[in-house]
Amino acid sequence: MGRSTETFSKKEREKKKLKKQLDKKEKAEERKANGDKGKGLEEMMAYVDENGNITSTPPDATKRKQVAVESIQISTSKQEDIEVEVVRNGVVSFFNESKGFGFIKDLLSQESIFVHVNGLLEQIGENDKVTFETEQGQKGLNAIKVKKTVK
Repeated sequence: MGRSTETFSKKEREKKKLKKQLDKKEKAEERKANGDKGKGLEEMMAYVDENGNITSTPPDATKRKQVAVESIQISTSKQEDIEVEVVRNGVVSFFNESKGFGFIKDLLSQESIFVHVNGLLEQIGENDKVTFETEQGQKGLNAIKVKKTVK
């Protein structure tokens, strides 16, 4: 006669599986019984009273205060965008006409600023004194609106 193929661990797994299914059915029935679906709009509304507290009753219209629009302050300060165009002075330290780029040494900060032929207003050469503005490029500052200064 053969042995039973059902082992203790199989029986335990089946018991756990049945218990899990029953728990799942009970939770589903409980959700249906206590469900919030189907509530009317009035039951879901929330109001703020004159003290700023959330209530389920609408506020009393007689306690309403008038507020002047000018007296409302927002946390961000109102600032207009101010673009300050600083004209810098410098000397052309290197310029390659065939490749169309070079560098200008700023007289104040002594930093070397890249200049491209597209940023020139007139032809420049090495050791020319120039005035220029700067803009942020991909790799750092770029000189734009470059023109020679009158000697």
